[in-house]
Amino acid sequence: MAGIIAPQRTRKSRKPTGKPNPPIILLTGLEKSGKSYEAARGSGSELIGTTYWIEIGGTEGTADYYGLIPGASYEIVPHDGSYQDILDAIRWVNHQPRVDGKPNMLVIDSMTSLWDMLSDEIAMYARNRAIAKAQRNRSRIPTLDDPVVIDSDLWNRAKDRWGEVLWLLRRHQGPCLLLARTEIVTAFEHDKPTRNTTRKVKAEKNLPAAVDAIVDLHAIGEAWLTGVRTLHMDIKPGESQRFHDFTVDTLLRRLGLQDAAESRSTSELRPDATLQESGQQPQQSAVRQSARPAPALTGEQATKLIRDALTHPTDPQNALRELREEHGRRTLGAVKTDTGWGVMSAEDLITKSLDHLKTKAEQAKNGQGEETPAPSGTSSHQPGNKEETSQRGGVEPDATGEATPPPPDPAAEPHAPEEEPEDVSEAEEPQDLPRPRSAPSKGVNKVMAVLLTEAEIQARILGMTMDEHLEAIADPRSDGTPPPMTKLRSYVIEHRPMVIGLLEERGERDIANAYRLAGKPELKIAAMFATLYTDLLTAA
Repeated sequence: MAGIIAPQRTRKSRKPTGKPNPPIILLTGLEKSGKSYEAARGSGSELIGTTYWIEIGGTEGTADYYGLIPGASYEIVPHDGSYQDILDAIRWVNHQPRVDGKPNMLVIDSMTSLWDMLSDEIAMYARNRAIAKAQRNRSRIPTLDDPVVIDSDLWNRAKDRWGEVLWLLRRHQGPCLLLARTEIVTAFEHDKPTRNTTRKVKAEKNLPAAVDAIVDLHAIGEAWLTGVRTLHMDIKPGESQRFHDFTVDTLLRRLGLQDAAESRSTSELRPDATLQESGQQPQQSAVRQSARPAPALTGEQATKLIRDALTHPTDPQNALRELREEHGRRTLGAVKTDTGWGVMSAEDLITKSLDHLKTKAEQAKNGQGEETPAPSGTSSHQPGNKEETSQRGGVEPDATGEATPPPPDPAAEPHAPEEEPEDVSEAEEPQDLPRPRSAPSKGVNKVMAVLLTEAEIQARILGMTMDEHLEAIADPRSDGTPPPMTKLRSYVIEHRPMVIGLLEERGERDIANAYRLAGKPELKIAAMFATLYTDLLTAA
C-alpha cells in the first residue's frame, strides 16, 4: 500500500547521554521475608535526600514501627485509602524538592494491596451492574452468595487506573522502591499443570516488565537478583544470581544511582492520537464517566485565585507559581476560565499572567513606566495619556504596538467552553474530572428537574450512565426525551432502597440516612449529595 515518503515535521537527532535512569526497583518475597524491613533499613542511604513512605493496605501496619530500625530515615505520607488520594500522595512526593542535591526515594508498601483494591473495586461495579440489569428485566436480584461475572471492560478499567500509577512513578525524579508479595503456584507446561511449583508476583502481571530491577527475598537475609537492567554490574540476561549481603544501598550503587540523570527519560505511547487527528473525542466507558469525582476548582474560583496572585503586594510571580504547584498543572489545565484574554484553561491563564508581568517589568526597565491596567474592559482614548488610560480602565499598547490585555476579571460572565480531547493516553488520563451534565431546559418544571437530578445520582452510584438507568421506562421512539413525570417519580422512589444499601456499604451512612428520610420528590436532592458530587450544585 502506497504511503507518504517525505517527513512531515522537522526533527533533530541527539547523542545518547550514557546516564542511567533513576531506578524503579521491585522488592518481592513471601510474607514475613523482610521486604518492609529492608526498605526501612535502606531509607537512610547516603545517596538519598529524603525517603517518603506510602503505606497501602495497612494490614501489616509496620510503617511507624520500623522507624526504630537502625539507619532508618523516612517520612510517612498519609492518605485516606481511596485511589484518587493515593494518586495525589504520589503527586505530592513528586513535587518535593531535593535535599543537598540528592534525589528523594519513594517507597510504596505494597503494590499487592493496590492491585487487590482495584480488583475489589471492579467486583463491586460488576455486582452493581448485575443488580441494575435485574431491575431492568424485572428478574431476581443476585444476592451476595451468587457469583457475578466481571466483564472485560471492567478489567480494562482497572488496568488503566493501574497504568496511571505507573505513569506517575516514571515521573518521580529519584528511585522508587515497590514492595509486593509473591505466592507459590503450580507450574504449567504447554497449558497443563505439572507437579512442580513456581513463585509468582501477586500484582498486575506486567509489573515485572515495568521495573528496572527485581530482588526476590526467599527468607530474611537470603536475596536473589532475578532481573535487572544495568551496565554497572556484570550479569547475563535472564540469569538469576544470589545477592550476598543484600541492602538497598548496595543495590542502588550497583544500579548506578550516583551517576543517574536527574529525571527519567520516557517516551510514552499515544493510542488516542488517531482519534485526535480526525477530530473525534475518544470514547470512554460508562463506568469511568460515572466514577469520576468532581473537580477541585471551578472556573470562577480559579480566576479569583489567579487575580489575587496577580495583585500580590510584594511578589505576584512567586504567588502564581505557588498556585500552580498547589493545584497541579493537570487540574488547572482542565478548568476553563473566561477573562479579558478570552476563554482558556487556568494553566494557560497562569502562563499568560506570568508573561504579562514579565512584559510590564521589561517596560519599566526600559523607562516606559509600569502600570497595572484595570480589568474592566477597554475604552477609546488618545495614546500617550497614561493617567487617562488608568482612569478609564483602558489598556496601553506595549513595545510592539499591540495592546496588552488586562489581567483576568473574576466578575466576567463565563462562556461555555468547547470540549477538546486531551493530549494524553488512556492510561494517563486524569480521573479527577466529572462528565458534563446538561442542565434542564427552561420548559421543564422544577419538580421534573429534581427528579432527573435524583435519577442521575442513582445512575452514578449504581455505576452506569443515565440512559442505561432509565432504559426500563424510556420510550424507544422518544429520541432522548425524558419519561413522563409520574413514571419517573415512581421509578426513582422504587430504586431508593438499593441506592441506600450501596451508600451504607461504602460507609456514607449520613447521606444514606438523609436519603432514607427524603421527600417524594426531594427538592434539595442536589444539596444532599453535594459532598459526593459537587458539580450537581453548580448545574442546579
